[in-house]
Formats: sequence, C-alpha cells, structure tokens
Amino acid sequence: MAMNLRLDNDRTEALRRQAGLEGRGMHAIVLRAVDGYLARNAREAMVRETAKREAAKWHELMERLR
Repeated sequence: MAMNLRLDNDRTEALRRQAGLEGRGMHAIVLRAVDGYLARNAREAMVRETAKREAAKWHELMERLR
C-alpha cells in the first residue's frame, strides 16, 4: 500500500542532507526509521506483557514478604 508522507521544510531538508551523507535514498532512510520504531515498540510491548504476567504469578509471595 502506498502512502504519502508530508514533512515540513526543515525535516525534508534534514532528511535530504542525511540521505546525501549516507549515499542512500530518502525513502530507504524513512523505511529504516519506521522499521526501528516498530521493532522497539514490539519489544516494549513484550516486556510489559511479561512483567504483568510475572507480577501476577509472584503477587502472593510478594505480599507475604511485605
């Protein structure tokens, strides 16, 4: 699915400069940024879910230790 990304002039110019420095296209840099964002959020969600599960598992013991 195609989509349009609208950036303000400052961001567009910064992205253009970075693309030039890396010798890559602006599209490739944006894709890498999106992939990194999605990966970080997936890991954070997994950690949150694991923490909730483990907290529930050990809740009774933690209450007794108070």
